Amino acid sequence: MNTKLLSLYGLKYNPFSQEVPIEALLPTTRLESFLWRIENLQVREGGFALVVGDPGSGKSAALRLVAERLNRLGEVTVGEFQHPQSNVADFYRELGDVFKVQMQPHNRWAGFRVLRECWQQHIDSTLMRPVVLVDEAQEMSPTVLTELRVLSSTRFDSRIILTVVLAGDRRLLDRLRREEMLPVGSRLRTRLELDYADRDELLGCLRHRLRAAGNASLMTPELMTTLVEHSAGNYRTVMNIGSELLAAAAQREASTIDEKLYFEVFAPPRPKPETAKAGRSQPRARSRNHPATS
Repeated sequence: MNTKLLSLYGLKYNPFSQEVPIEALLPTTRLESFLWRIENLQVREGGFALVVGDPGSGKSAALRLVAERLNRLGEVTVGEFQHPQSNVADFYRELGDVFKVQMQPHNRWAGFRVLRECWQQHIDSTLMRPVVLVDEAQEMSPTVLTELRVLSSTRFDSRIILTVVLAGDRRLLDRLRREEMLPVGSRLRTRLELDYADRDELLGCLRHRLRAAGNASLMTPELMTTLVEHSAGNYRTVMNIGSELLAAAAQREASTIDEKLYFEVFAPPRPKPETAKAGRSQPRARSRNHPATS
């Protein structure tokens, strides 16, 4: 959304965009508890954590908040794994890039050793474990997940040298229940299962987004209630509807966004008019071989 349209409503940015700044993200009570455990416990002890939920339930926002809280500490190296579909060789290449170590993908043992030495040096200097964040983790192959598990511990699995936060949809839970994935699933120390948001959570999120963007009264209270009631408890749905309404309001140069605009934009399609009344005779189709009348 361009500057002219934003200034029309006194906005610093589009409050419904996926790219809102971190201060526009409002953690729920459960998410705040999860963040506290990662920041104060798990980053000092290592191990696996899990964020799981349906699309649009806030998994990626949760990872953004995890990264922001850990970066505040200043001593923790936080790496984001960008390509969960990688094979093992590309997995090592990306980890080498994240942690700024020279890798030899053709020599897996050398990469394995160099990464663990890097992480051990980090622990020795900060007393905290480096962190790897993986979004869309349901796309990771069992081989790569197993490699990550083996990489993350030493001394016969008694010393954890890495913190891993996996985020994915419910297919990830199904994958971790498979027999070959039980060693990973059994190492999950901290879990956050995101379900459908309730009315108060959605309203709180919407109000916070508008306030943080600079115009708390952009939408009428009645419209915000309507949006929440038609979102099926899904944050992404609320933001998509809000974005559509903001675009429609800007196009009309409306002073505010209200229920009237909502019903104009999302009005159901009109029924098609009847093509012919019952009983009216229809013209008979002319046969191809029927002679033309004079």
